[in-house]
Amino acid sequence: MQKDVDDLVDLLDLEAIEVNIFRGVSPDENRQRIFGGQVAGQALVAAARTVDDDRPVHSLHAYFLRPGDPTVPVLYEVDRIRDGRSFTTRRVVGIQHGRAIFNLAASFHIDEPGLEHLEPMPDVPAADDLPTRADRFAEAGIDDPFPDQPHPLDIRYITKSPLQRREPLPPVQQVWFRADGRLPDNQVLHTCLLTYASDMTLLDTSLLPHGTGSIQGGVQMASLDHAMWFHGTFRADEWLLYDQHTPASTGARGLATGRVFTHDGRLIASVVQEGLIRRTEASS
Repeated sequence: MQKDVDDLVDLLDLEAIEVNIFRGVSPDENRQRIFGGQVAGQALVAAARTVDDDRPVHSLHAYFLRPGDPTVPVLYEVDRIRDGRSFTTRRVVGIQHGRAIFNLAASFHIDEPGLEHLEPMPDVPAADDLPTRADRFAEAGIDDPFPDQPHPLDIRYITKSPLQRREPLPPVQQVWFRADGRLPDNQVLHTCLLTYASDMTLLDTSLLPHGTGSIQGGVQMASLDHAMWFHGTFRADEWLLYDQHTPASTGARGLATGRVFTHDGRLIASVVQEGLIRRTEASS
């Protein structure tokens, strides 16, 4: 819905409270913790606010240090580490209750020509031919547990959705997603929204070989670190394919990788994430 998308845009529009210091809020004070993609997206907004417009972000590396408290704002402090002729580097620390909860390093690069190649997009069904969120719950005969919660992203599962998983599956997950409404013509905003969305389904991929999922319970999950590389411009309000794979799960940690393609087959981002996957007493 457009209102949910507009609310997400507002969420990413940080308040500047001092030079290199920004403040972000959370949309739902009733959650146990702040969604990791929100903190990553807001931190990238803070970094980009200190960089010239002609230098888009080309990579970011982040660590989730502590659970975020949704009842209080997050203070983002930007360290202007380097301003070079071609590259700009920023470090952002998210702070709550006097302690760091998140750390981001981001690199920005001027647009310059060079050697180019891109992996082709997998052959997958079109997004419009796949079930919506409402369709998935209806097909599973389950009431949506969060009918009144905002859903700014339209996510369509190509592989089995979490509601369908009952047995071990191949280590691959594919979804189409886009903002469920129109976004302003601002590439920084589209990149930050992609950063927000990239945390939504990726870690869940590492559960596929084990025949369980976050919906089934029995596991404690949390993002630990997150890295992204951006390969070109795109619109986050047009369909993007998120092709995800899990190469390993060891030591109560799962690793997942992702490739993001535009609807016409252009690779625009690569993602890697490791997360905590700890069995709870209910699963033993």
